[in-house]
Amino acid sequence: MTEQFPGRLLDLLETAGHRPVFEHADRTVTAAELIGSVGRVTHGLRAHGIGPGDGVALLLGVSPEAFATIIAAHAVGARVVGVRPGLTARQRQHLLADTAFTVTDRTADTDAGTGTGTGMGMSTDTDTDTDRPGKVLALNDLLSAPHDGRRPLPQARPEDIARLIHTSGSTGVPKACAQTYAAMTEAWALRPEAWPPAVRALAARLDRFLVFGTLASQVMLEYGLLTLAAGGTLVTAGQPDLRDSIERHRATASVITVARLRKLTAGQRASPADLTTLRALMVSGSPLEPGRLREASDVLGPVVFHGYGQTETGMISMATPEDEPGSLGVPPVDLEIRDASGRPVPPGTDGELFVRTPGQSVGYWREPALTAEVFGDGWVRTRDLGRLDSEGRLWLTGRARDVIIVNANLYYAGPVERLLATHPSVAEAYVVGVPDDDTGEAVHAFVVPAEGHLPELRELRAWVTANLEEASAPTRLTLIDEAPLTPAGKPDKRRLSAGG
Repeated sequence: MTEQFPGRLLDLLETAGHRPVFEHADRTVTAAELIGSVGRVTHGLRAHGIGPGDGVALLLGVSPEAFATIIAAHAVGARVVGVRPGLTARQRQHLLADTAFTVTDRTADTDAGTGTGTGMGMSTDTDTDTDRPGKVLALNDLLSAPHDGRRPLPQARPEDIARLIHTSGSTGVPKACAQTYAAMTEAWALRPEAWPPAVRALAARLDRFLVFGTLASQVMLEYGLLTLAAGGTLVTAGQPDLRDSIERHRATASVITVARLRKLTAGQRASPADLTTLRALMVSGSPLEPGRLREASDVLGPVVFHGYGQTETGMISMATPEDEPGSLGVPPVDLEIRDASGRPVPPGTDGELFVRTPGQSVGYWREPALTAEVFGDGWVRTRDLGRLDSEGRLWLTGRARDVIIVNANLYYAGPVERLLATHPSVAEAYVVGVPDDDTGEAVHAFVVPAEGHLPELRELRAWVTANLEEASAPTRLTLIDEAPLTPAGKPDKRRLSAGG
């Protein structure tokens, strides 16, 4: 029987020995040193009586010790909740509601209790004790616990909940996706023998992976584990500017949102930095328009990997720099495109995506009704719309719930946004429904102009009408410099609709 997560990672670190696996500030940490920190924190957690099924929240910066704490919490079999930056007080309290312990590296005066710093993109808000229900444990104290030097033995049972991964919360309070230890054990990151071609191509570029924000995030942890499995080193960002951090740390890879990719491309075009070490930027969080991808590739080279996945499922598919812009590559998981009645449709036909992945969640924590809507018969309903072409490549076309009702007819926002983004004067486009006295709702387009262009409503209406139905053409146009973002880095349409 395979030892539950993080057994395979601990095996990897034992084998790696004195190989550098982490660079933080002026320190280089070897695999042996990292596993020693895991052992001390594991012993400290067990001394507080923490074991399988206990809820543990992690309020940590970015450091080797923070990473060791994540692994130690899993070694004792806890139900781990990572607290990401940028949450409101209400959202943070919701995340911590079922946790008996909070591990933090912060003090009342600083976010750097163990020298972690806030890291790139880390919130500098000082959390109060009322934000941390249950017992608060200081990371420094856990690291000072005695340790016998032996490798920790994972205690979890396969069916135990390993972590609660929270959605972006863009519609209010984040939903908690419950992932079991069995799912974490079967996930792809630590299993080179199971890497699909796109992941194998990415792994070869992860020599020096730049990490920031919080290592407890789903994306950062999975790519961090992949980096270690590929023989690479995790490097912490020493400053908030991604371009400067890549240059300073000679990073070969990092994660990036679409908005930050645009800024990186613009900055590099205006004043080139030495990014010759850069080999991979993993775009996540929102769709990447083909025009943006081509622009980034022209300036940065063939470095963009576009991942598609959900909090509920983990990675579903990934496009490499060799894939056609707009495509998400060939999904390495079970995937069906279904019509409104739930029947699979043939290649080339749009429908809703249903998937099965090795590391998917079992449902939403303490929300059985919502779980029944999304999880069923081993499949996860993504509520994304798309199609598979004749070669099995995935193309997304919108969100099943992102609709505008014009004259009692539903029009999906995704196809309109993608069509607008192909217009020569448009760099990015977002559409929302607005009240209309004649049609009930109408399309309001928010557009980031392409460089040197000034889009006009008349030409954009004609562009949409020529390719889609007239009812889906925008009746209002607002030019914006950039879209507002949610804390998870996704375009925030609610703020667009509200005027900012």
